[in-house]
Parts: sequence; structure tokens; C-alpha cells
Amino acid sequence: MAAPWSASGSPAVSAPSGAPPGDGSVPSSAPAADDMRPPTPPGPPPGSPPRSPRPAPGVAPGAYHHWGLDRPLDPPPPPPDVKPPLVPDGEQPPGLPPVIRQVATTDRVVFLTIDDGLEKDPRFIDQVRDLGLPFTQFLTDQAVDGQYDYFGELHRLGGGIGNHTLTHPSLAGQDYGTQVQEICGQQENLRNRLGVQPRLFRPPYGEYDETTLRAAADCGLGPVVLWRAEMETQGLVYRSGGRLQPGDIVLAHFRGPEQLDGHTMTEMITELLREIQAQGFAVARLEDYV
Repeated sequence: MAAPWSASGSPAVSAPSGAPPGDGSVPSSAPAADDMRPPTPPGPPPGSPPRSPRPAPGVAPGAYHHWGLDRPLDPPPPPPDVKPPLVPDGEQPPGLPPVIRQVATTDRVVFLTIDDGLEKDPRFIDQVRDLGLPFTQFLTDQAVDGQYDYFGELHRLGGGIGNHTLTHPSLAGQDYGTQVQEICGQQENLRNRLGVQPRLFRPPYGEYDETTLRAAADCGLGPVVLWRAEMETQGLVYRSGGRLQPGDIVLAHFRGPEQLDGHTMTEMITELLREIQAQGFAVARLEDYV
């Protein structure tokens, strides 16, 4: 039986009445752009032996075994000299931040993003350090609950930082002033507490409207980052296609034993990394491509 890795069906921070039940919902204004994806380069032929383990530079050779992996994480290729053009998720208003679910690349890489900040497992810091794991954390002030030092340590280890609002409301349909308060307020927190000015924004539940995009732009944010695969109870769940594609953005959450039926954050991440490895992908840093 698969472990209950996702708590997106039961948001950890309060949302206004009528908010969708989980981060998997998508606004009708943002259809999938699967037909705009670059072709998938072939993976290893069926029945071929696994690639030789080759840990990334600076990663302890035995770290993968300590964290329950069968082999080291494959290092991603060098970052592109020129970032690829952003492929918007369907028709979008001109002059506003693009909404993306995937990066236009043929590199066999995916991008790990982790939302909200509810769980602060110190062993996850060790896991990130030991594995040299690149990821981006989209932080909600209410979930962080004042404990920004924890996420600052992850940032010092290379974890990118994005904006995920103050209180995790569903923004679609709310007035401009409310949306600006949620987005700009968290932008100010992240600047004051972590010394960063994020470029990337993720709307709670993946719900947004044109006002959200305008508010995000006015708060100094660029791309609005959604996802194409999410770590759920039964494993990775895909918007389409049934497997990872090059450039996919993957969603997970900061969760712990209380939300995961006794399982830990590090166990959830290990299970996710196993699946990424099994499909022949490396994990790359989103900010290197976007």
C-alpha cells in the first residue's frame, strides 16, 4: 500500500469559505498546454541495465544509501547558457506574468517544489545537505508560523524561495486589494526575514484569475508556477500522460507524521526521489531554467 505522502486534500492552513479542498484544482481559464510541450527524448530501452551510479560533485558517496535510495541521484546537466522561453499554460492576457506548469527543455530533468512550510523536520535539512537536493520552497507565512530560520537554512543549502501568500486563501474571485495584501505582504515578509526578493509565485490551490496575475506583477513577481505532477497518497499523480515528461514541475508539501499517518517528511521525499529515478530523470534547480 502506498504511503499517504500528500496532504493537499486537507490544507494545513485556513482558507476562506468556499475554497477548493486541495491544491490539485485548476481554474477553467488555464487549460493544459500538453500539446505545446517539446517532444520527449527516449529513455533507456526496456530491459536495459540501470545507469551506473554517479553522485553529484560534493555529495558523499554513501549518502543515498543512508536516505533509503538504491543509488545516488543523477546530477542534472549544467544550467543552460540561455534560459528557455516560457511556455504559458493556455491563453493568457498579454503584459502579465506567464503561468507555467512545465519548462520547455529536452533535458531529462524535473523540478521539485515544496509548498507552505507547515512541517519543520530538522532531518530534512540533513537530507537536502547529504543528497545535494535542488528544490524550490513556496512559503506561506501562516504555515511558517514565525520559524523562518528553518527555511533560511534550507535556502543556504541552495533551496530556492517563492511566494505562496500570507494565509493560503483561494485568490480567484477576490478583489484586487485583498490579493495585493496577500501577495505583497508575504513578499515583504520574505524580504525582511530571509533577505530575498522572490521572483516566483504560486497561488494557493493553483487557483488564480487575471486580477491575481496583475497583483503578482504589481508585487514584483514574475512567472506564476503551477505543477504538472503532484505527490499524492497513491504516489505521483499527473495532469495527463501517466508519467513524467522533461521539464515537469513536481509539487510536494512540507508535511510530517501528523499529516502522513506516522510517516516522515524525509520518507516522503525518498519515495518521490525513487519514482523520479525509476523514470530516468534527474532533479534540477527551477531557478536555473526559469
